[in-house]
Amino acid sequence: MKVKRIQAIEDYIHTQGSVSLDDLCEYFGVSKNTIRRDINKIVEKKTIKKVYGGVVSLQENVNELLPFENRDITNHSEKEKIGELAAQYIEDEDLIFIDSGTTTRYLVDHIPSSKNVTIITNNLDVINLAADRDNIHILVIGTTFKRKTKSFVGIENWSFFQKYNVTKAFMAATAFSASHGVMNSDILEYEVKKRMIEKAEKKILMVDHTKADKSALLTYGSLADFDVLVTSKELPAIYEQYCRENQIELVYNLEK
Repeated sequence: MKVKRIQAIEDYIHTQGSVSLDDLCEYFGVSKNTIRRDINKIVEKKTIKKVYGGVVSLQENVNELLPFENRDITNHSEKEKIGELAAQYIEDEDLIFIDSGTTTRYLVDHIPSSKNVTIITNNLDVINLAADRDNIHILVIGTTFKRKTKSFVGIENWSFFQKYNVTKAFMAATAFSASHGVMNSDILEYEVKKRMIEKAEKKILMVDHTKADKSALLTYGSLADFDVLVTSKELPAIYEQYCRENQIELVYNLEK
């Protein structure tokens, strides 16, 4: 249990970039003495460093540390193509969930104007992009706005989901792997993601190739839970094999 907690703390620090000891105590529900001991163990690995009142990640991949609005700029063309490829699965009269993420938002621009679609979402960017589209009806979930990810979180009544037959869920992820599944780093968004992949008839994962074989704090589903994996470039051979064995349709941009 202790080893798992220490790994979860390290993953959380890398995801946040910098975090205070008080925030870590609150997030993981442990005392400051426990956090200090765990931090000292992680510091030995030279992946983080202690600063006044908290810790900072030394992770080399700076994109992991960028705030949401800046992450949206990175890999823009690849995310645009992922949105275009994923949109081919949208059919007339679909009721779809569009997850909160810097890739899933690109789906909206590629929804054909000839198809009438209802969107369930908790993402502000998706709402704004769909607001002027006459062929799109919008259902918003979440009671509290989280600025860092531009998402609405907090569901007071989960029976909301029971009313609707969600035909497809277009999901985002912070990281994914064959062994650890599909991951995100936000405990408040975790429950929404988990509920939606349980509810939707068809699950479509939209992730750029840089998130393969990475790790994040929480696993909200197995990769095998998804019917389609849409990514930006060809993935390592292990994923080709995994998708064949688990009957996952693997779609990526063939343009070089």
